Amino acid sequence: IEKKHTLCKCKETILIIILEIIHMLEMICPSVYSVKVDLTVMSRFAHTVMTSRALNKANSSQEIFFDVELPKTALIVNFSMEIDGEVYVGEVKEKEKAKKQYEKAVSSGQTAGLVKVSGRKMETFSVSVNIAAKSNVTFILTYEELLQRKLGQYEILTRVKPKQPVQEFQIVANILEPQGIAFVEATAIFLSNELLPLVEKTISDNKAHISFSPTLEQQRKCPGCEGTIIDGDFIIKYDVKQKEGLGELQIVNGYFVHFFAPPDLPRVPKNVVFVIDRSGSMSGSKIAQTRDALVAILNDLHEEDHFALILFDDKITTWKESLTKATHRYVTEAIAYIRKLKDKGSTNINDAVLKAVSMLQRERRDKNLPERSADMIILLTDGMPNSGESNLKTIQENVRSAIGGKMTLFSLGFGNDVDYSFLDVMSRQNKGAARRIFEGSDAAVQLKGFYEEVASPLLLEVDLRYPEQAVVFVTKNHYSQLFNGSEIVVAGRLTDSDMDNFVVEVFAQGPEEDFQVQGKASVVNLDVIYPDQEYIFGDFSERLWAYLTIQQLLENSDIGTQQEKDNATAKALDLSLRYNFVTPLTSMVVTNVFCFRTCQRRLCVVCFLTVSLFHRPATESREKKWYDTLF
Repeated sequence: IEKKHTLCKCKETILIIILEIIHMLEMICPSVYSVKVDLTVMSRFAHTVMTSRALNKANSSQEIFFDVELPKTALIVNFSMEIDGEVYVGEVKEKEKAKKQYEKAVSSGQTAGLVKVSGRKMETFSVSVNIAAKSNVTFILTYEELLQRKLGQYEILTRVKPKQPVQEFQIVANILEPQGIAFVEATAIFLSNELLPLVEKTISDNKAHISFSPTLEQQRKCPGCEGTIIDGDFIIKYDVKQKEGLGELQIVNGYFVHFFAPPDLPRVPKNVVFVIDRSGSMSGSKIAQTRDALVAILNDLHEEDHFALILFDDKITTWKESLTKATHRYVTEAIAYIRKLKDKGSTNINDAVLKAVSMLQRERRDKNLPERSADMIILLTDGMPNSGESNLKTIQENVRSAIGGKMTLFSLGFGNDVDYSFLDVMSRQNKGAARRIFEGSDAAVQLKGFYEEVASPLLLEVDLRYPEQAVVFVTKNHYSQLFNGSEIVVAGRLTDSDMDNFVVEVFAQGPEEDFQVQGKASVVNLDVIYPDQEYIFGDFSERLWAYLTIQQLLENSDIGTQQEKDNATAKALDLSLRYNFVTPLTSMVVTNVFCFRTCQRRLCVVCFLTVSLFHRPATESREKKWYDTLF
């Protein structure tokens, strides 16, 4: 009995000690008590404000971290902190100037934040700061992006990872589309049957309101648990009501934005050469997933399409020496051929792509392809060229010279070993785009998903024209293709306030005849459309133009002549500074003075907090050194 009594007392003592340790840890660890996401979309331009509040419960200063994952296409426009009632606001500076300020402050102590790649669609912004005992800190990060229409919808992805239940958790989104809203969906990977009813949606003709605000207890993984179920992506998908003909043209505050995505157009036939890497590095799951994806893609070809297959390692092998019409018979034969795909050899990208170009050129010369059809090459590779020509710039120049602007190159970089920036530049030099395919169980789905985006061209050589005497600084207004489910966006500044003569024209090639439409622009009066809505970051049209211009200038900063590259870089830097965008050319810096408190006395210390945000472009593939990443 005495032993049992002693054992019980020991258990009670251990339990008390554990509870005391938990209490001490709660007092020591900084506590995040509020997480808010406030999202406003005005005519596809998204403005997101993420706010986090934390309390240092300890009796001494503690380091508090603020981590946010944001879309790779987004640009940070502001970061601020409020510490003990003092607000510190970031300032965007040219990188070299920020670097000098950082070096000057480093001897006094600093904290640095940076943006780095985080998975497939996101980048991580991270910053930490020392907070005095019993003090609060509020972090506010603001970023903007122009939503891209893919496969008939826009997607807004917000990643939330509070790591613990918080007293106040809230996601609020307001979508304002004067063109009219077709549908809105909101979901999250963490939404259980209990949390699903908490997603509230209110939708009218041109406005949608979505909110999600679970209580502290509803956030817990289980009753009394410290872990939170809120961990992952909150996704909003929507589309607007598409207008026939000219599309939607909005004029607000001296800037115009033209959205062009006419519905119900017949598709243009395509002539596609698939150039597939089968080198030794593609062994295992890569080659198996490539086979699966190609089988699905071949089955999706339309009978009026033409296609060819080129397999390469250090040798180049063609299924047939010419393009073949995508009849049931030939597709079946091609699938049987692909099912035998095996890995071997090294990687000769140069000769493989040039072979695809020569096939398309010969077929065009011999008039074996429909006159009104789209020529494209889809390259899939997982490694660096190590056979034949291996100099990357030489390969790019060889391909650019051979294509001569007459076909489109799309590149898919499979896995982490591929030089993605090489593929990206080569694709953009030839009117195309690149996409990274991440290794995983869904790689085949990723491959097929990219193909679906470019599988159905609707118009070729799309030219959008505006009165020369009425507009300046117009963004890109000629596109080689318009694909089904996508959208062309053009913006510019007005020089003439007389809208009576503002005539817009669109010319393009359709599958059977030319597409031509013209019409007059109309001024959008937001106060009439949204009478109860406080003016939405009223300069949104100008900021949309600036965002689009910067992104297009950055795309051109690594293609063309050296003078063209330098001009594009200089213009992008100027706009980044003017509109406070954090881009690969700028850094955001916060330098301030604040005080630490100790238990015995208040000690004021002058120190510099320098937050240098490096926005890594989505095209970058390799990790930079820490210092390079910071600046």
